[in-house]
Amino acid sequence: MTVTWEELGWERLTAGVGRCRLPGWDCTAGLVLGEGTALMVDAGSSLAEGGRLRTQAERLAGGRVTHLALTHPHFDHVFGAAAMAGAEVYGAVGLDAVFAYEREELRLDAVRNGLPVADADEAVDTLAPPRHLVSGEWTLDLGGGRQALLANVGPGHTAHDLAVLVPGDPEVVFCGDLVEESGEPQAGPDAVRARWPDALDRLLALGGEDAAYVPGHGAVVDAAFVRRQRDELAVRFGVS
Repeated sequence: MTVTWEELGWERLTAGVGRCRLPGWDCTAGLVLGEGTALMVDAGSSLAEGGRLRTQAERLAGGRVTHLALTHPHFDHVFGAAAMAGAEVYGAVGLDAVFAYEREELRLDAVRNGLPVADADEAVDTLAPPRHLVSGEWTLDLGGGRQALLANVGPGHTAHDLAVLVPGDPEVVFCGDLVEESGEPQAGPDAVRARWPDALDRLLALGGEDAAYVPGHGAVVDAAFVRRQRDELAVRFGVS
């Protein structure tokens, strides 16, 4: 039986493209449907949450999740990745090293932010490095005329920020936490503050003036919002 985006609590952005805002940390997960394919953008904060996302995505797609793009290595975006078993996983260059050598830091950050210890342990134990590492841009052909462009636009929020551009009307840009709408952008110890405004310039060049920009947290925004946030971050971090 056909199910709509709204029936599952998702927001439809354009034909075959949508997102949902997850409970807890108000983290965004995105979905892009092709022909016999489904690209997830980010995977939630735990294996259980990732499993729920996969179930919903597969109901909308009428088939399995075939691709997963991880926008950056923070737990609320990646700890559900192992629930997408069988998907081809993409991340910015260097994400593999974070998963290999900074697993304990990821686990501790998750627990500090309220993820139950058992959930954090389970996620870290099953966290595998992405198979495909993006250094510049990588175009995915999802079939049926659907493409998605993965772009390594960082560093900024982290050293490994990946954006996903989906051509259409409008074009949709999944920004990860380079853009946040529901609060001030969070700059943790792994942020590259001096480069963040440049990353937002690259994001704006990628999507243009008429795109819908999907932040890592909060409501969908326009180019003017991204530009204002860019300027605010430049002042905040003392860069031009």
